[in-house]
Amino acid sequence: MTELRAGVIGLGEIGGGVAVSMARRRRIPSVFDVRPDAAASLDGIPGQSDSIADLVGDSDVVLIAVVTADQVRDVLVGSGGLLAAAKPGLIVVVLSTVSIADVREFEQLCADAGVTLLDCGVTNGDKAAEHGIVAMIGGPDEVVEKARPVLDNFAKQVVHAGPVGAGMTTKIARNLIQYGWWAVVDEAANLAVANGVSLDTLLSVMREADTDGRQPLRLLDVRAAGITVPPDYVERAGALADKDLDAAAALGETTGVSTPLAAACKPLMRDVYTGHRE
Repeated sequence: MTELRAGVIGLGEIGGGVAVSMARRRRIPSVFDVRPDAAASLDGIPGQSDSIADLVGDSDVVLIAVVTADQVRDVLVGSGGLLAAAKPGLIVVVLSTVSIADVREFEQLCADAGVTLLDCGVTNGDKAAEHGIVAMIGGPDEVVEKARPVLDNFAKQVVHAGPVGAGMTTKIARNLIQYGWWAVVDEAANLAVANGVSLDTLLSVMREADTDGRQPLRLLDVRAAGITVPPDYVERAGALADKDLDAAAALGETTGVSTPLAAACKPLMRDVYTGHRE
């Protein structure tokens, strides 16, 4: 089997790290960035192609790692864009986090040019150069398998989430969980400090109460296992949640700490336990 040739467009933290990770596994990618010196500091990368067209000519799989949907669109169909130079059979992998509507648009643009698009949400981007990325892929089984040697070269884990759009959906859902955690931690930390409890104390309690670190994922475990929460448990748990969230809101009021998440969570908790929302 002929070794797949890879190209990377966009050499920021993720794209540059992806290129280095592949190079360390002896698949030296062609690279391109609008900044002419972007590849200068990338270990194992000899230099960048003169144009996107040149990179496409040297690649079987092209990874796009720019920031915005507009930049992806420009890479695909802008002046000197990828699709004008692409030969049928090329695989394009979009690593940029974009909307599902954008993914559908890019999929059609690629299909019209005889090119297959895979959407690839990534996480742990700061560890890209150390082969630390988790890649969430959406696309046809046979194309994902064809591209897998390249994907494996830059990702420590490749999760084929489903058809086109599924990779980005998984990334978006994962990001929602992450940002939700951060917002809740911020609100709780503010509440604790305002009432004389140090962050070290709160942190030690959280670590001891959840030694395996899985508590935030318990609900996903239950849902993934297909477990139905009994109605009587939902009511008991909902009543406890009402009481505890009311206590958080009241404590915030006494010390002038805003607790919008406590207020927002209260009417949702019974639906959270059942997995249903009107």
